[in-house]
Amino acid sequence: MKIVIAPDSFKESLTAEQVAQAIKKGFEQSIADVECLLCPVGDGGEGTVDAIRHSLELEEKWQEVTGPFGLKEPMRYFQKGQIALFEVADLVGLGKIPQEKRNPLHIQTRGIGELIRQLIDQGMKEIYIGVGGTASNDGGIGIAAGLGYRFYDKNGKELPACGQTLLEFVSVSNSNLHRIPEDVKIRILADVVSPLCGHQGATYTFGKQKGLDPALFETVDLTVQRFYEKLSPATLSLKGAGAGGGIAAGLFAFAQASIVSGIDTCLDLIDFDEKVSGADLVIVGEGRLDCQSFVGKAPVGVAKRTPNGVPVIAICGSLSEDLPPLPFENIEAAFSILEKSEPLEDSLKNASLYLEHTATNIGRLLNLRKD
Repeated sequence: MKIVIAPDSFKESLTAEQVAQAIKKGFEQSIADVECLLCPVGDGGEGTVDAIRHSLELEEKWQEVTGPFGLKEPMRYFQKGQIALFEVADLVGLGKIPQEKRNPLHIQTRGIGELIRQLIDQGMKEIYIGVGGTASNDGGIGIAAGLGYRFYDKNGKELPACGQTLLEFVSVSNSNLHRIPEDVKIRILADVVSPLCGHQGATYTFGKQKGLDPALFETVDLTVQRFYEKLSPATLSLKGAGAGGGIAAGLFAFAQASIVSGIDTCLDLIDFDEKVSGADLVIVGEGRLDCQSFVGKAPVGVAKRTPNGVPVIAICGSLSEDLPPLPFENIEAAFSILEKSEPLEDSLKNASLYLEHTATNIGRLLNLRKD
């Protein structure tokens, strides 16, 4: 039996590679003749670049940029020839910010714009950026600052590149702007199709999980809207602009980047269609399968690319109550790995073991079917 194991990462717990390894271990314990092909994926969120880098044989490099709290720190990226990939979560990912410091209006993303400038100076012509999993909600103002825009309050004082600035700035200068050459193509690997503003936008959809007080949603959302009405009105109607707390919007407006499907681009780059050929079963998964999984997330994206007749099973950290009845989107069955009621931190710590147990049990069911 050939099983293609193509999970996304489990946020704040396991990389996609670690998830795939745990599932493989479980199947090998319960199916004697199993062949497991590991195919970790990403949809633009955390772990996307790691999923792609091995297939493209990219070289890991580091560059010093401004970190989430304004101090210089190294950020990794991957390169081959004139192609570079990086993900913003490596600098401002939710898992990198201590719980007590999770205020998305104060997290700076200036370093992302700085890295883009440095990659262009190094001669990069294609830049792929994963924008999911961030701890910021700055509407993309940090990208603008990193590329050379400067923002000032009513007293002419320069403001830091964070979401709080959106509430205070009255003027902007682009005298130091680093313009993007026409022959440089920047592609945003987005894992959502959310617009930047409105009740389906970045603030209302993702603000709470990043630590933003719901009482501020309306104020922040309207402020972001006014910012783009002034500097880039077209951004407000762009699908996917809300990805990364608005980082996608900033990249589109200030770096002339284009938004592409993170999961489809990942699957193309790692030759998924070839790898799934001849498979008997495909396993997908993510930390939580919910209604958001239907708009650009990895499990559904992989399931849609799986050939007809090949069953797809989802193994996830948890399953939301808002899911439609199975089967849906080519997914025949879905399993939560949770084995008991326990604190979230314990579930995250035990995720690898729970994945292994779940895969073992599914393998035993498959054996019954063969018998």
